[in-house]
Amino acid sequence: MTMRLVSLGLLSFLFIAAGVNHFVSPDTYVKIMPAYLPWPLALVYVSGFFEVVGGIGVAVPKFRRAAGWGLIALLVAVFPANVDMVVHADRFPDIPFWALVARLPLQGVLIAWVWWAAVRPAAVQADESSGDDHQSA
Repeated sequence: MTMRLVSLGLLSFLFIAAGVNHFVSPDTYVKIMPAYLPWPLALVYVSGFFEVVGGIGVAVPKFRRAAGWGLIALLVAVFPANVDMVVHADRFPDIPFWALVARLPLQGVLIAWVWWAAVRPAAVQADESSGDDHQSA
């Protein structure tokens, strides 16, 4: 259970910090918006808002699962921007190509992390914390 609580704290901090950064440095995020999306600045603010709300939500037990699902949806929704960055790597000369590519599987890792810490059923969490591994003798 301690590892899960640490994970929830880290997730909360990560998403709140990232969301706040959308408001502090919006131009950074506008640059990575795919050209086919309308209103890039508004989308930056909306995604930043939902990152902050999701980060707060995973820290509150009553809202944890809903916030986790919301963060997973957000991570899926922003994935096309990561793909667009790889496809148009020439627009990001200050970012090594390997780093752009590494962001793609990292999105899956983040989704798995959010699911593990915030979304998975309580019965699974209880079994893991009690040491029950469901193996027969």
